[in-house]
Amino acid sequence: MSSIEPSYAACLQTAKSVARDAGQVIASAFQQNLSVTGSKQLETKTNFADLVTATDKAVEAKAFAALRSAYPDHAFIGEESASAIGSDTVTLTDNCTWVLDPIDGTTNFVHGFPMVAISIALFHHREPVVGVIYNPILDEMYAALKGGGAELNGTALPLRPPVDAKPLTLATSLVGTEFGSDRRPECLDKKTAGMARIGRLVRGVRCIGSCALALCLV
Repeated sequence: MSSIEPSYAACLQTAKSVARDAGQVIASAFQQNLSVTGSKQLETKTNFADLVTATDKAVEAKAFAALRSAYPDHAFIGEESASAIGSDTVTLTDNCTWVLDPIDGTTNFVHGFPMVAISIALFHHREPVVGVIYNPILDEMYAALKGGGAELNGTALPLRPPVDAKPLTLATSLVGTEFGSDRRPECLDKKTAGMARIGRLVRGVRCIGSCALALCLV
């Protein structure tokens, strides 16, 4: 990645360091079972399935403090802070903007399922130029730089070759999707109906509970 725009490359290294440091807050709480259902640290947002914990808030605060220290002139958008003020009031501009999801997979975290990640991205001119997704439970860090490819724990990730020489079809595919937290009948019924339709055509359907990690596994 040395041939890429130096400022973006430096931002990537910062994001990786911040993700690893903030990720230790997640790992520590996970190992101490501070995430268990019924904890006083657990709150709901839009409904009973849309969760936020004290750890979400602590991770966001820690990560943004480090990023603001490194890049005081940049803008910042966090899932929990945006949710608190109303996401409709948050606007992405052309300025360098850090976007953070402190725990992608909060429900997994709450129930002790290890597919959780801190997700950090840098946008410039409203386009993603840096991305880091770190699962501190499994110690797996995915990182990408615009024009510089992607890596897992420092090893470049090539595009995966086809399973066989034949063109891929739905019948030879494993499909990833997510339910999300919306439990309104009109929304949930459409989701389950869609899964039923696609399920008849594919080898399998997987929901791991973390959109960021699901994308990394494609």
